Amino acid sequence: MPSIKIVLRKTKLHSNKFPIYLRVTHLRKSKHFRTPFNSTIKEWNNKTGEFNSKHENSTQNNRVLNKFKSKVLKIINNFEIDDKDFSFSALEKELRLFSNPLQNDVFVFFDTIIKEMVDSGRIGTSKVNKETSNSLKKFNKGSTLAFEALNADYLYRYEVHLRKRGGTSGGIGVKMRTIRAIYNLAINRDLIKEANYPFKIYKISKLKGSSIKRALGMTDITIIETFDYSTNPHLLNARNYFIFSFYTRGMNFTDMMKLKWDNISKERIYYTRSKTNYNFSIKIIDPIKDILTYYKNSNPSTQYVFPILLKENLTPSQIDNRKHKVLKQFNTSLKEIRQLCDISHNITSYVARHSYATCMRKKGVSDEVISASLGHQELSTTKAYLKSFEDFEVDEACDLLLTS
Repeated sequence: MPSIKIVLRKTKLHSNKFPIYLRVTHLRKSKHFRTPFNSTIKEWNNKTGEFNSKHENSTQNNRVLNKFKSKVLKIINNFEIDDKDFSFSALEKELRLFSNPLQNDVFVFFDTIIKEMVDSGRIGTSKVNKETSNSLKKFNKGSTLAFEALNADYLYRYEVHLRKRGGTSGGIGVKMRTIRAIYNLAINRDLIKEANYPFKIYKISKLKGSSIKRALGMTDITIIETFDYSTNPHLLNARNYFIFSFYTRGMNFTDMMKLKWDNISKERIYYTRSKTNYNFSIKIIDPIKDILTYYKNSNPSTQYVFPILLKENLTPSQIDNRKHKVLKQFNTSLKEIRQLCDISHNITSYVARHSYATCMRKKGVSDEVISASLGHQELSTTKAYLKSFEDFEVDEACDLLLTS
């Protein structure tokens, strides 16, 4: 069993005082851990390892030293209880968990991660984290929140709080996944203990959005593709973005915005999806080729395929602002296209991706091939895309009951 003592080390500082350490001795070897205090020899009691009455703050300082000593004793006792081998490196790690301010405050760690995201250009993700942190602060009683307090019961109460304010399962799920990601980062950085992980009890999988994924069939896609936009030229970019996304396996708007002519060879498009870092190699079929030719002729001097990022050397914040502005305009134009083409389903930029998956399924392509073409790591994700098509199949089967 290691022994511990508070000691005054005989290394004089510039203030003519000596630093106070906590000494841990195990198997005749000692390790010294610095405390925040210094003392003169006259103010220190070597026998008790405390400040004597000659020090003006002896009572308060001794209380802090004893608290620190108690923490170390607790850690050592936990090694015994958990039947773990003692080592100075293991003790240092546990002390780091106790003393690191990030470990004691979820919101401080949130702010640290948000700053890292902004610095690395992940503006969209940083906004999601900031919104979640602000929401959690509104629910939390007090300006600080220890990771130990962020337990399963706390998360259940936070969920109730969000539902009372009109939160949906999908929206709550986004916040809970963000909190889980923060918790995992804190564990990975050795700031907190994995033993306190609350998501072993609180399951996010139950928070599934109720919205139905809408997808267009090839008939609607063809209508949008072949519609005469000569009297509505302001909709041409929206038409091209949507059709391009559909035929490039549902390329999302961010990746279209960043797509450069360098990503394109004679027969294929090569790019890495921003969301997943999945590498795509897409064959250039005729509809894609027509759109690329159109923009090559209309924007010959720019490095980007589409006229979204109009300037070079934009900051991450400027790119994010531009993305949201053009994406909003894109979705507004898609509403007009829906009305002009007399399409019953709502159309947004993301519908192209679901439509691609559904149309592939109707052509008899297997779920596994569709999953690979979308870059999904899990087949279950692809099945979620195809659920609306499966419902349609069931509806058609039920209609057969009415036929003679």
